[in-house]
Amino acid sequence: MSAAVLALVLALAALTAHTGVNAGRWLRRPAGGPVEVTEPVAVLLPLRDEAARLTPCLRSLLAQRGVPRLRIVVLDDGSTDGTADVVRAVAGDDPRVTLLTGVTTPPGWLGKPHACHQLAGRADPTATALVFVDADVVLTPYAVAAAVTELRAAGATLLSPYPRIVVRTAADRLVQPLLQWLWLTFLPLRAMERSPRPSLAAAGGQFLVVDRAGYDRAGGHAAVADKVLEDIELARAVKRSGGRIALADGSRLAACRMYEDWPQLRDGYTKSLWASFGHPAAAAVVVALLLLLYTAPPLVAVAALVAGAPLSAALATGGYLLGVAGRVLSARATGGRAWPDALAHPVSVVVLGWLTLRSYHLRKRRRLSWRGRPVS
Repeated sequence: MSAAVLALVLALAALTAHTGVNAGRWLRRPAGGPVEVTEPVAVLLPLRDEAARLTPCLRSLLAQRGVPRLRIVVLDDGSTDGTADVVRAVAGDDPRVTLLTGVTTPPGWLGKPHACHQLAGRADPTATALVFVDADVVLTPYAVAAAVTELRAAGATLLSPYPRIVVRTAADRLVQPLLQWLWLTFLPLRAMERSPRPSLAAAGGQFLVVDRAGYDRAGGHAAVADKVLEDIELARAVKRSGGRIALADGSRLAACRMYEDWPQLRDGYTKSLWASFGHPAAAAVVVALLLLLYTAPPLVAVAALVAGAPLSAALATGGYLLGVAGRVLSARATGGRAWPDALAHPVSVVVLGWLTLRSYHLRKRRRLSWRGRPVS
């Protein structure tokens, strides 16, 4: 038993070390202070029933500095809650803002890609950089200028500066930090930037910056029309067209409260987890490995103590603490909350496994939807 536990601990040590390397050496960190870009930039904001939480986002866009040639295009995508009225009230007669009314989503398209496609098509034709922002994101004053500057400094076609995720509920604290932890732990960031392989890609659609010419060359959102994870698929399309992508810690540039309560969080993850893993067999293997690596150690430690095997118990406890350390490294690198949340990491992995199972189950029954629209 001790040999098996030792092998598990060594694997966890390697993964935690990789998290540390990614977080400490390879993760890009755009400057959050004053910076200015002279190129024309279009900020694109898709909205569907966002009246209740739109105001902070839009106000933060109107307060952007360091982008003298900024234009903001907002799309009301079939809202029924007065979203367009909120846009008009907040933006007033600001000449930088254009409000569009979305058209019905055509066959073969999902709602979010189609909304982004319409926005890109109506952006100022002189804009050389496009910035896609979701309504749950609040930017700091120099966020757009800093993100575009980092895009150019990285020599990338697409930059994903991941916002700081705001957590308030127990469910938030269990699930949301897994987003950054997963790619810091399992994705080789430097190799992802350098490799032309589309399969080696990651991005977050909450705050996404793209070079306009590279976006068009990749086919834009038309290339990902039917994709649930349109952000990751757009990054892959960019790679297929010969472009480069990069991830960055955007915690000094933006904050995001993705879901207001547990039902929203549960349904938000459920709609897309199946697309993250692909074939159910692949999902089963990944979830089983995560459970083995991060949930089994504390259980093994207790069982070993009961069985009178102190060496195995000590090794398993060390494995658990390595998993906790990985969560702490991830949180500190991305502006997240480390303590005491990281101590519940094994529970977080169990919840992720359950959400993945639920995602495949509802997809098989064709019951996946989001904002009143089917997603599969």
